[in-house]
Amino acid sequence: MPSNACGCSLEGFTVWLTGLPCSGKSTISIELARCLRLLGHRVEVLDGDLVREHLSKGLGYSREDREENVRRIAYVSGLLARNGVVVIVAAVSPFVAMRAEARRQLGRFSEVYVNCPLAECERRDVKGMYARARAGELLGFTGVDAPYEPPPAPDVTLDTEREGVEECVHRITRALRQQGYLATPP
Repeated sequence: MPSNACGCSLEGFTVWLTGLPCSGKSTISIELARCLRLLGHRVEVLDGDLVREHLSKGLGYSREDREENVRRIAYVSGLLARNGVVVIVAAVSPFVAMRAEARRQLGRFSEVYVNCPLAECERRDVKGMYARARAGELLGFTGVDAPYEPPPAPDVTLDTEREGVEECVHRITRALRQQGYLATPP
């Protein structure tokens, strides 16, 4: 695997963070991106909320629309990764089959399950999405009236109710080293 002067791989890969809304995916992805940049990697974060606003505008929350959203994210991730970028995806992506297809399509892929109990996700919800969903104002909201399928065999499982952001990032980078995507420090 070719590397640059700091020993970082020139091949890109995708780190796909999945979990319920408000489980910590975006927070972890920002800190993971900072850490990987310090290691000399080119990094892009594809945050589910921003992707929906800019790339998937007009898609709803039906199963078909959710699948299309994940296909779009995987496509963009593949374009970036084949050009040496580490792509961090932070998206609910609620269905096992959708994430498995993204893994098949992308190849160099690490699935991170950001596990957090529903009650804790609701407590963290500063936008009030869960309350709106429970009041019937948001239909098809994952965790309330739409299902979430946890990964059966993720590369990393985080417990964001008990683990802080730094510990989560450390666990992800350790797994990425074990997968051969990051060089082991001297």
